[in-house]
Amino acid sequence: MSDRLPPLTALRAFDAAARHMSFAKAAAELSVTPAALSFQIKSLEEHLGRPLFRRLNRAVELTEEGHALAPGAQEGFEVLTAAWRAARRLQDNTTLTVTAGPALTAKWLAPRLYDFARAHPEIDLRISTSLRLVDLARDGVDVAIRFGQGLDAGLYSISARKEWMIPVMTPELASRYPTPESLREAPLIFDESISFLDPPIDWPTWFRAVGMDFAPKRGAHFSNADHAIDAAVAGVGVVLGRRPMIIKDVIEGRLVMPFKTAVETDARFRFVCLAGSETQPKIAAFRDWFLAEIAKTAHISDGLTIVHVKDIPPT
Repeated sequence: MSDRLPPLTALRAFDAAARHMSFAKAAAELSVTPAALSFQIKSLEEHLGRPLFRRLNRAVELTEEGHALAPGAQEGFEVLTAAWRAARRLQDNTTLTVTAGPALTAKWLAPRLYDFARAHPEIDLRISTSLRLVDLARDGVDVAIRFGQGLDAGLYSISARKEWMIPVMTPELASRYPTPESLREAPLIFDESISFLDPPIDWPTWFRAVGMDFAPKRGAHFSNADHAIDAAVAGVGVVLGRRPMIIKDVIEGRLVMPFKTAVETDARFRFVCLAGSETQPKIAAFRDWFLAEIAKTAHISDGLTIVHVKDIPPT
């Protein structure tokens, strides 16, 4: 039997029909008539020497050969489409698509984007907020800002500065709860967006870091870090805030860090793009701006005692 591939048009018609299990819907997707689509599938079946569909009264179903071909055909077109998009992106030097988590976008990225736009008016910046781990080769995204302890295998990746957490609150609350011991009576806020960290960094961890055996559970619980920080700004309570999420509010005085012990994690924010694409002017410009913006606020760590979570005695 020959391994000569059939025409791409015929394979495309089969892929659409197999996904929809309808010649009419497949024809509509490809903007051809049902008769033209049926002709392409018929030519593919002749090329194979076996039918790929059973034609029923008002439906179709795949034959054994059709079931064997369908997954590979779908995957092949997905890979081909991704490669085509990647090639087209190389031609586009003006549009930059960046994905980042909603919390980082709200508390760190969005408030700073004016400076990038002013410095690079030639770049049309598009921000996509999502917690989904996008496929940079297939999803039409140039840069991802990721957070966690994972590795970016096969990708260009630069880690940001140390990631630490520290109690923050309004100046008014700080005057009422001036010591770590006084936090036993304070309204506490729980940021559950980092519950995946291992070892965990939570209120019991921070209290152990300052020599206290206290494991609070009651208080306001939030699944999004930016919501937890906003609640602290509103005076709801004291939150264990992550460095990038609290920087702007601390610098501008809405929140304060009355205690000097912070807990560090191995997790980092990372600038990630496809290997090789970091040399593209638009991506290099955003990377350099991103790292420079982080460096501008490095002084927030001055005077802190930063204890790595792995150095804190367990319960």
